[in-house]
Amino acid sequence: MAKKKKTNEDLPNENQGTNDASDNFGLPDIEYKPLDRVEEVVVVHETTVEPESQPSYKETDMSNDEPQIVFEEEEKSNSNVVLGLVIVVVIALAGFLVYKFVYLPRQVAAQEQLDKDAAAAKVRADAEAARLAQQEEERKRLEAEEAAKNAKPAIGTIETLSARTGRYYVVISSAIDDDLIMDRAKTISPKGVSTKIIPPFAKWKYFRLTIGDYDTYAIAQTNADAAKGEYGSGVWVIKY
Repeated sequence: MAKKKKTNEDLPNENQGTNDASDNFGLPDIEYKPLDRVEEVVVVHETTVEPESQPSYKETDMSNDEPQIVFEEEEKSNSNVVLGLVIVVVIALAGFLVYKFVYLPRQVAAQEQLDKDAAAAKVRADAEAARLAQQEEERKRLEAEEAAKNAKPAIGTIETLSARTGRYYVVISSAIDDDLIMDRAKTISPKGVSTKIIPPFAKWKYFRLTIGDYDTYAIAQTNADAAKGEYGSGVWVIKY
């Protein structure tokens, strides 16, 4: 209930007489001065009450028999699934690209380098093997030459033919006496030369000393020409 404000009209009038004996009760007159009153102000503080937070939801048409409520958490869950799938696809694609354009080229280059190194190593190994083989062949040749110099020559054989063979013989000597032919054969036998003696046949009455027989006349003539340097220009070919 609001208090009634007092005005100056309610205060005693200063102009009113002060000689009234009923007012001062026989006391001496004093100067009266009214006190100033301070208006009382009532301040009302208003406080607002916030409603309790309620879970956010979307409510469908309430006119249906069964109300349907779709929570935002479900939408967030679907969004997270889609985001996860996108991330997986991006990672898989990045891995495929790295494998195809980074890993595979490096593997191919490394394999090619290994093949080149292996081929170069094989070339070096083949060259070294050829060099060692050549050295071994040269060593054997020198050993054979040294052994031939130190070895005694084999004694050649002497054979007298008894029938015609149809081959071509290189003749180095002929004589009417078989003893002379045998003596000549014995002189060259220690040198390792094997000889064959052709006895007289057909209209020929001479014994012939030969140093080789061949299948064809051409081969026999070639060897006869080669033997002329050692046995003289009288070397010739006969078929027997």
